[in-house]
Amino acid sequence: MTGIDLLGFAAGTLTTCAFWPQLQKTWRSKSASDVSLGMLAIFSTGVCLWFLYGLVLQSWPIILANFITLLLTGAILVLKLRYRG
Repeated sequence: MTGIDLLGFAAGTLTTCAFWPQLQKTWRSKSASDVSLGMLAIFSTGVCLWFLYGLVLQSWPIILANFITLLLTGAILVLKLRYRG
């Protein structure tokens, strides 16, 4: 593993972990009213594209970080739609 890969994993870990508190807050409060549906949809689409880009490059830092971020933001998106009412 190269230094660049370590840098990529560190960056990916931090940006991915940033969504964990939002997911926990949304799950506990059963409310996602403060989360923008448009932002989640656009961001999730961007993360999906980054994931595909990582696959093409065969770059594990990009692949793993964006796959996990997609799972977390996808969960927030599902909760946003579920708690809409």
